[in-house]
Amino acid sequence: MTVLRGLFKAMRPRQWSKNVVLMAAVIFDKQLSLRNPTPLIHTLLGLLLFCILSSSVYIINDLMDIEADRQHPKKRYRPIASGQLPKSVAIAAAVVMILVTLPLAYLLSPLFAWICLGYFLLNLAYTFRLKHIPLLDVLVLATFYVLRVAGGASIIHVERFSPWLYVVTTLGSLYLGFGKRRAELNLLAAGANAHRRVLEGYTIPFLDQLISIVTATTIIAYSLYTFSAPNLPENHTMMLTIPFVIYGIFRSLYLIQVQEAGGAPEELFLTDRPLQITILLYGLAVFIIFYLLPLFP
Repeated sequence: MTVLRGLFKAMRPRQWSKNVVLMAAVIFDKQLSLRNPTPLIHTLLGLLLFCILSSSVYIINDLMDIEADRQHPKKRYRPIASGQLPKSVAIAAAVVMILVTLPLAYLLSPLFAWICLGYFLLNLAYTFRLKHIPLLDVLVLATFYVLRVAGGASIIHVERFSPWLYVVTTLGSLYLGFGKRRAELNLLAAGANAHRRVLEGYTIPFLDQLISIVTATTIIAYSLYTFSAPNLPENHTMMLTIPFVIYGIFRSLYLIQVQEAGGAPEELFLTDRPLQITILLYGLAVFIIFYLLPLFP
């Protein structure tokens, strides 16, 4: 039982929340329907497969970073680094996950399977090399989010999915990535370079400048989406969601720079109540604008 608990913990279920962006296509392409639940069902199946695939990546990453993790104040408690999960079991589990998810992804959609394979191979490149290159490391992390969105779009027949959402996804994930690097510098202080080599290429002022740039461009890109995307209401009611996005960004910025949080982006969304309320209200606003208001012309 101890090994099974360690395996489940090594799969990092808390980070599965990142894969929720895979739902963007079915939501923003207005394909949530009780009359035709197939797009939603296929998307949920794809979400499940992507969670399993991403867990195999996390296990491989922990296997490669086992020595560095043992020197980290928090990561040393991870199952593989702490010895709770034997390396042989971790390797076997990662292989099984990959061999199961890719064929099932192909049955769901051949294009989705190729995106999953690309996601996996890029993760391997990130684990072995790219995560050690400043700036490129965060750009690759942003690419992972874009692949998730593209994966969701590949599962269903997309009618009028706006490319602006890919732009917003890229900028928003860059914001989270730079925020994570900033938090790591704060947490590890003088010993940061010993734990993560890429941190040699960053400083707090430099990261603050990058965060400011992507913060502004994210808000601008989302605002452009709300009144220029082809599938939005002609009365521009989608612009009413802009305040939720602005507050969410400002709140997370407060947590990153004032509270010095943000080492794990998913922790912000899973633990901060104001952020949770903002996300809930944003989702409710999108649902009303996309699915309820059209019923009352």
